[in-house]
Amino acid sequence: MPRIVDVEILQVDLPPKVPRSDAIQSFVTQETPIVRLTTDDGAQGTGYSYTIGTGGSSVVALLADHLAPRLLGRDADDIEAIWKDLFFHTHATAVGAITALALAAIDTALWDLRGRRLGLPLWKLAGGAQARVPVYSTEGGWLQLDTDTLVRESVAAKAAGFRGVKIKVGKPHVSEDVARLRAVREAVGDGFEIMTDANQGFDVAEAIRRARHFEPLDLAWFEEPLPAEDLGGHVRLAASTSIPIAVGESMYSLQHFREYLQREACSIVQVDVARIGGITPWLKVAHLAESFNVPVCPHFLMELHVSLTASAPAAKWVEYIPQLDDVTTSRIRIEDGYARPPDTPGNGIDWDWSVIDARTVARRRVAAKGA
Repeated sequence: MPRIVDVEILQVDLPPKVPRSDAIQSFVTQETPIVRLTTDDGAQGTGYSYTIGTGGSSVVALLADHLAPRLLGRDADDIEAIWKDLFFHTHATAVGAITALALAAIDTALWDLRGRRLGLPLWKLAGGAQARVPVYSTEGGWLQLDTDTLVRESVAAKAAGFRGVKIKVGKPHVSEDVARLRAVREAVGDGFEIMTDANQGFDVAEAIRRARHFEPLDLAWFEEPLPAEDLGGHVRLAASTSIPIAVGESMYSLQHFREYLQREACSIVQVDVARIGGITPWLKVAHLAESFNVPVCPHFLMELHVSLTASAPAAKWVEYIPQLDDVTTSRIRIEDGYARPPDTPGNGIDWDWSVIDARTVARRRVAAKGA
């Protein structure tokens, strides 16, 4: 019965590898809250979450002041009970991003700890559904890129073995989006998948209009066309187009996904392990989607999602956006357009602690007496 005796909380800020802009925002920096748990037998597990430039200090404060003290003395194997206890302890601030990101940092650390203690990789520990998952790249599809660059990056991604690319949409006029997408389609051919992402930039009327113009381009999906809170708008849009509607990165509870699926408001689930609150609720969403025969194609965090998609039978894609390379020694393994989950025990992320220590911008520690 491993008891938690020490909780270390760090924040490391990681600039994006390339400029990243979409219809509503720019990716300024990945503020990365990291939680390292130690049990009374000396075992450790590490978890993390992220922001894209704001809120990191709030996540760290919530962890240090309200959540970490409640971990001391707990049995680290009681992952489900711990998640529920912490969620209800912060119920006045849930459901929402800051609470979910804090919960995720703890929950992913608990799963890492369990996997390391048992000698099992996360993808086996969480289900072991498939040994490889198709991978697509987003890194060459940002909205600020001109059409020639967009085409060049998409062709390069295809040549590198990726099975698809994501292109950001949301130019001032639909004709601009169509011209960019058409140029990419002509360059990569019909057998290569093109995903699109509007980052919640449209109202219902404009989303319906753009989907109508996008349909001849045979897109894999139309991601976040509307604000996530507009369930009714997504219902109207999904009923109006043959393009699969993808949602999930801006949804923070299992119940929200249930409502979308029940109302047929989406046909792709993009649950984000950090924004849903960790691996524990991520798996619930993935299996909920499976019950509706809807594929899971998670957002960002490929270093965790490569293992989670391999654990869940409904998972269909991994999104390639490298962000942890500066603070890790492990790398995602891609073969013939498929990402393969790591077989090392735990979450499969090898942290470079010397680099992390040098780049830490905030540090807090909560420990049992004598630890």
